[in-house]
Amino acid sequence: MVAIKDVAKRAGVSTATVSYVLNNRESISQATRERVLQAARELGYRPSVIAQGLQAGQSRMLGYSWKPSLPDQYNPILDRFLQSMAEAATRHGYHILALPAPSISNEVEVYRELVRTNRVDGLILSATNRNDPRIRYLLDERFPFVAFGRSNPEWDFAWVDVDGSAGLRLAVEHLLALGHRRIACLAWPASSLTGQHRLEGYMQAMAAAGLAVDSSWMVRVVENDYEGAYQATRQMLAMGEGRRPSAIACVSDLIAAGALNAATDMGLEVGRDVAVAGFDDAPIAHYIRPPLTSIRQPLAEVAERAVQMLLALVHGELPAERQVLLEPQLIVRASTQPG
Repeated sequence: MVAIKDVAKRAGVSTATVSYVLNNRESISQATRERVLQAARELGYRPSVIAQGLQAGQSRMLGYSWKPSLPDQYNPILDRFLQSMAEAATRHGYHILALPAPSISNEVEVYRELVRTNRVDGLILSATNRNDPRIRYLLDERFPFVAFGRSNPEWDFAWVDVDGSAGLRLAVEHLLALGHRRIACLAWPASSLTGQHRLEGYMQAMAAAGLAVDSSWMVRVVENDYEGAYQATRQMLAMGEGRRPSAIACVSDLIAAGALNAATDMGLEVGRDVAVAGFDDAPIAHYIRPPLTSIRQPLAEVAERAVQMLLALVHGELPAERQVLLEPQLIVRASTQPG
């Protein structure tokens, strides 16, 4: 590799002079500047981005840590968010340092080490929840961060989120427009803030339609637990013609896949005998049979907004918006349409 000393030797100047030229110091004469640049071109010298960042007191790295999915599960939304975030960071001259952590407590330790060693200029969080210890730690440290998701309403921090309540409300309103009145919901545990937001949309849409919710139609399953969704759906659909739900709104696409397959295994035609809607519009929604009606999250916009907000904080500026709630989109497919 060509070093700065090689450029200095070729140009007949000191390494300090080369550094001044490459960093656009005005005290260098035009003739010397041109000689140094010519030597750099001839040698194919490329300055170290890391070294430049250290001189500027910045790493030009943004940290992101997340809990890896279990072998029998997957989280395509966070995978797509990571890709979108990396692309957004690159457009702004930064890179993402991605560090998986098996638990929230491990993640706090990861952040503590990154903050202590100045490895990153700021952090992006996802899968946030109430009383989130990561957010509390970063607020106490006054370290720049932005979250994909909300937490305690009294905590003042920068976040971008998708309106899950509006999303599930769109799904239920779509089912109501098709004539369904016995609409069930497969929800996440009450401990999930994201799940609670989505469940609120279901309850709001049913209340607005003047429909009472049968307690047996609202079942909580472990987050992204396909098997739990499958078994819960079989139990609901075994209630009998007059009571079983004619439609099921689900808080994720993997949950919806469990519901869809349970209905099919019971001899029901999804779309005609029972409608199923998901949330996230994961890639699998296009390929399962029948294709799944789902709620699409604007993940590219979430990532771009989060990166912009974080870079403003990193540079000591106030973002134009510090708390952004984006609207999702209903994508209608055959799982809710009679054949």
